[in-house]
Amino acid sequence: MAEEAAPPLRFRRATVADIDAVVALVTSAYRGDASRAGWTTEADLLDGPRIDPDVLRQDIERPRSIVLLAEAGSAPAPDGLMACAHVAVEDGAGYFGMFAVRPGLQGAGVGKAVLAECERIAADWQLPAMRMTVLVQRDELIGWYERRGYRRTGVFKPFPYGDERFGIPRRDDLRFEVLEKPLQ
Repeated sequence: MAEEAAPPLRFRRATVADIDAVVALVTSAYRGDASRAGWTTEADLLDGPRIDPDVLRQDIERPRSIVLLAEAGSAPAPDGLMACAHVAVEDGAGYFGMFAVRPGLQGAGVGKAVLAECERIAADWQLPAMRMTVLVQRDELIGWYERRGYRRTGVFKPFPYGDERFGIPRRDDLRFEVLEKPLQ
């Protein structure tokens, strides 16, 4: 999939007032029929929520953690956020997660710009690397990250089966792999 240059973006930190909008954006990018308009859908793997509002609140409020919002250029997008991601310090490195781009904007360079901004934040915090976890079943997504310098580590983490705050699995073989990119 060829990517175009991202439209001009304005980044800002999320506040608790943004929780509903962030939950709606993340859900639209990953779950249900609306997510099928983009290529990041997990609709064949999981049903239910993708992010829990209480967990999101904790991410917004904790130290060394930023929920980053991307809006159009010099003014907010008329119909909401364009993209979001979470960057935090975890185990001595940056952690990148909760990454979502509005389905109709996927492939337009918005995600690449958001990822680069999160990497810049982690580098400003003088962290040596950025890490993330990705469902191993998401080959196309893992390939996208690999093209941006991330490598598969061979370290796996279990999917939180039984905790419906993170989704209702449609299969019993879900697990995450840790991807990592040096920042220094």
